[in-house]
Amino acid sequence: MRTPMTIADFLDRADLGFRESTGVIDEPDQPAPPVPAATYGTFAERVRAWQAGLDALGVGEGERVAVVSHNSTRMLELLFAVPMSGRICVPVNFRLKPDEVAYVVRQSGASVLLLDPEVADALSGVEVRHRFVLGEQTETELMRFGVQPRPWSHPDEDATATINFTSGTTARPKGVQLTHRNIWVNGMTFGLHTRAWERDVYMHTLPMFHCNGWGMPYVMAGLGVKQVVLRKVDGAEILRRVEEHGVTLMCGAPAVWNAVLGAAATWPGEIPGRDRVRIVCAGAPPPTATIARVGEELGWEFTQIYGLTETSPLLTFNRTLPGDAALPAEERARKLSRAGLPALGVRLKVSDSGEVLARSNTVLDGYWEKPEETAEVLVDGWFHTGDGGTLDPADGHLTISDRKKDVIITGGENVSSIEVEDTIFSHPAVAEVAVIGVPHEKWGETIKALVVLAEGATAEESDIIAHCKRHLAGFKAPTSVEFRDAIPRTATGKIQKFKLRRPYWSGLDRGVN
Repeated sequence: MRTPMTIADFLDRADLGFRESTGVIDEPDQPAPPVPAATYGTFAERVRAWQAGLDALGVGEGERVAVVSHNSTRMLELLFAVPMSGRICVPVNFRLKPDEVAYVVRQSGASVLLLDPEVADALSGVEVRHRFVLGEQTETELMRFGVQPRPWSHPDEDATATINFTSGTTARPKGVQLTHRNIWVNGMTFGLHTRAWERDVYMHTLPMFHCNGWGMPYVMAGLGVKQVVLRKVDGAEILRRVEEHGVTLMCGAPAVWNAVLGAAATWPGEIPGRDRVRIVCAGAPPPTATIARVGEELGWEFTQIYGLTETSPLLTFNRTLPGDAALPAEERARKLSRAGLPALGVRLKVSDSGEVLARSNTVLDGYWEKPEETAEVLVDGWFHTGDGGTLDPADGHLTISDRKKDVIITGGENVSSIEVEDTIFSHPAVAEVAVIGVPHEKWGETIKALVVLAEGATAEESDIIAHCKRHLAGFKAPTSVEFRDAIPRTATGKIQKFKLRRPYWSGLDRGVN
């Protein structure tokens, strides 16, 4: 027998087995009225109210619904409601500028745009058929409580569930099509490797728009796990909620754990969650010193993963193995700094050019309406990650050594260096520019612009950075600018960025941090 694996499986089980259990505790400090602490039964009722509202609006199966929101219960509900009804959810980075959001809405063809109150005014000019502000407006004008929504006519695990836009080697982001099957397999595999179970308490320290919160919202619901919503990362607030709610599991970029370590230095009394909390880190491998501090200063278990939006995202998983427990802390941390062993069902290999290739049920269906770009990354049954790496012949663990694509990952955010270069080049004083990633203790890597000024022109570092912040999301702006007389090129005119990056990464064993 074969039945379609869809996102509905996770919420159906939560509604059946954990109907009276607390499902979600909303973020209390937000512009919209928080949703009262919801049981999974209430959560499922609200999901159905969203679906009935989209029915009444005339939004058909396969149509796209874009959501621009900080973490919130409503955002979490929509990650279920939209794809469970055969529609496609488009979670959008709330840090993007209006013209960037407009591009995502236009490229995805979204007919509905749902906005966090904090960004609603700034995005008022984005053209879309239906627009709602999350909160009171959606509760009264969109959601239909007590109305049974239309069922998905033909549930299909190969149907696109979400389109997640990610920066790549082009200036404009591409929409990654993730199917119900992609998300289902990723969620179950993630749950297996994190040892998730019914008595866990999960806190959303990772933005939900990031590859659907890495799929954790789904598997947590399927296991009946209490989910605590955190709107914005704050180290002290994370510690407080770990203590208040008994949190046991969190995911995030290195910057999140650096924030917690910073707050722990002045935390009164014992650090909450010692010997109880498990954290999952990805986005960029943190320094070994940070990994060691998580264990020594927080008493939390550190695990490392590697993946991409295109892979739902899980590809590898790395935690301290039983045989390594007796090793010195520094040696354990060094081993944990590797990307890890391929997750269950993942096959990896390294091409002759040093690029990491992957094969898995979590690999994307394609880039939305970009067949040529899709064909470039899906070749002969292998996904080309664009990352350089090595596989340890002794234990099969992957180490990421360099990034072949012109993408900088800073604080867990993907930034296209080409997009930043285009913006800097629009400054009247700039003649040439190259943007690279350089190591940073807190953010993993940060953005540096190498700039050649036009003849007779003048500009300060602050001018270039301010120009970027006017036109791009703040996290895409360079944190430093270095003025040069020229930018070296090959005989064919190409800039070899690996050579530009080399001096800044000297002494490190990899070209990404």
